[in-house]
Amino acid sequence: MANPPDSEKRTQASTQSSTQSSTQSSTQSSTWSAGQLTAAWRFAIGMLSVLPVRAVAVVDRRLARRSMTFAPAVGALLGLAAATVLVVARWTGGTALLSAVLAVGTLAWLTRGLHLDGLADLADGLGSGKPAGQALAIMKRSDIGPFGVVTLVFTLLLQVAALTALTESSPLSAGACLVTACTTGRLAITWACGQGVPAARPEGLGALVARAVPLSRALLSTLFSVGVSVGVSVGVSVGVVVMTRPGLPPVEPLKPLVAMAAGLVAATLLRRRAVRRLGGITGDVLGALCECATTAALLCCAMLLP
Repeated sequence: MANPPDSEKRTQASTQSSTQSSTQSSTQSSTWSAGQLTAAWRFAIGMLSVLPVRAVAVVDRRLARRSMTFAPAVGALLGLAAATVLVVARWTGGTALLSAVLAVGTLAWLTRGLHLDGLADLADGLGSGKPAGQALAIMKRSDIGPFGVVTLVFTLLLQVAALTALTESSPLSAGACLVTACTTGRLAITWACGQGVPAARPEGLGALVARAVPLSRALLSTLFSVGVSVGVSVGVSVGVVVMTRPGLPPVEPLKPLVAMAAGLVAATLLRRRAVRRLGGITGDVLGALCECATTAALLCCAMLLP
């Protein structure tokens, strides 16, 4: 049996070794987390937009979870870009209708039309009335059926009509509402990747991101979205007061919150319908949810006009 002093020395040495190992492991984990966050941001941008980013070497569930958490931030960037086109077009002599069309077209171009394609595919799948397996097969086809065409045209008309009404009232207000709508659309994707939503297929984007986002991350994304939407609206209100331009009414800070709630409710209803019919989510379902939430938020903003 070892003497007490020897035992104490061994215990101290073991403790110091364990502490050093823990410190090194923590440092490596921190470095890895920073790298993963950067990769997740690049993956989110590359997946949700046409913006050029360096490809991610390894895509796994951890990366998917963090990428879906960043989705509202990508939506805010896309909304700012489309809002800039809208405001510039209006202030350079374009009509409200032309400005709205250019803004909606900018969003379609910046997203490669993938969300709109997902909306059309989901409409064809749900509209077919077929069982889940056959409906999913219909959604994988490259062509668009009559349900998809009607849904696509109707959605684009609603977006353009809402933006036109908002632009006629105030281009800056319309731009702020567009940022809110785009952020809300991507926030709907984040919530659709929550713990209680399964994947419809064992492969594909839906399988990668389904149940990947914990509740805490979804709530953080929601807080970010609220901050962006309210911040942009308040900034527009301050800008209107400073410029004192006629015909530009101030923006109520509560309007983006109501619009965001309307968009999320609409997307939740569609998501539940899709999960009941298909058994879970797919990449097409996520795109459809994005367009649904975006359109509902824009409509809400237009209907709240004074």
